[in-house]
Amino acid sequence: MIEVKNVTKKYGNFYAVRNINFEVKDGEIVGFLGRNGAGKSTTMNMITGFIEPTSGEIIVDGYNIDHKPKKVKSQIGYMPEGTPLYSDLTVKEFITYMANLKMIPRKNRKEAVKKAIEETGLEKVQNNLTKSLSRGYKQRVSLAGAIVGNPKILILDEPTVGLDPKQVIEIRELIKSFGKDHTVFISSHILPEINQICDKIIVIDKGEIVAVDTPKNLEKNTTDKTVLKVVVDDMNNKFESLKSKVDEIKQIKFVKENEDKSKEYLVEASSENDIRRKLSVECVNENIIILEMSLSENSLEDAFIKLVEDRKEYSQKEVEKMQYDREIEELREEENKRKEEKENRKQAIKEEKARKKAEKEAKKEAKNNKENNEDKGGNE
Repeated sequence: MIEVKNVTKKYGNFYAVRNINFEVKDGEIVGFLGRNGAGKSTTMNMITGFIEPTSGEIIVDGYNIDHKPKKVKSQIGYMPEGTPLYSDLTVKEFITYMANLKMIPRKNRKEAVKKAIEETGLEKVQNNLTKSLSRGYKQRVSLAGAIVGNPKILILDEPTVGLDPKQVIEIRELIKSFGKDHTVFISSHILPEINQICDKIIVIDKGEIVAVDTPKNLEKNTTDKTVLKVVVDDMNNKFESLKSKVDEIKQIKFVKENEDKSKEYLVEASSENDIRRKLSVECVNENIIILEMSLSENSLEDAFIKLVEDRKEYSQKEVEKMQYDREIEELREEENKRKEEKENRKQAIKEEKARKKAEKEAKKEAKNNKENNEDKGGNE
């Protein structure tokens, strides 16, 4: 549905995004995750056609956005960051205005606006001025402007930023409902939101794609440790000494003492080792009673921090060299393509000459046969 191929956006010497590649398939809800300034909005603006990439290509629903911009834009409903609305229009007037911009035929426009209002729960405020609405309702109006006309693709840039918890839940449920009939590409830096909504996550940092996977796989594949939550009855305070008796334990951290005098600890071990059996045996040896032992799973937040922390910051010289190498490679590919086309033309010319020669010889042979037959007839 959306293909981003080797896309770079450069402003002077600054790379907003650098040689990014990813794909969003039909019917997916995909989260675009990154810190502020990572390149999320730049990428979305290129997909929607608001800005052009410096290099690379973007294909939406089978159409190259450079070659068929109107066709591509007709497939997209876009909700920009910041909820830009016309404050002197009512809700219904604004959504109708968006329908006009999308060139929805007049005969279908009224029904399209009505459907967008119903799907976003705006019936009660449809005649109110947008400037009088709460932040949550303004977000709904912006969403309605994106979905009016039933586009195949919804691109939502930070749709819940600035909302209170109740409003976040409401908007999140709306977005989930849109996933039944649309492909949804949603940008956010709010990790719980992405985790609860999306089938797949694309992580961008410093203008580069650093991961593409499901939330579950990201959580699983980015951890190098196992953390156990252990609650014990330890009257002699020996639990922390078990670190020296179980080699795989990296750290034992005291969390709190509960009302019943039990103590809670976090036990960190290397991820490839399951230490629960060994830990249980040592607890028995030290007369420590285990009241609870559970595996503390890696969160999406942990995965995100692991992916983006301590990433190498390229110097301007290194960036220029990478760009130069990429340009050289592109020139080589173009040269090879030209050579291939030249060879194909030569072969085609050669084959055409051979065909004409064969036709000429066939005509000559047919003429000779005709003359010979005429001579035979005359002799008879």
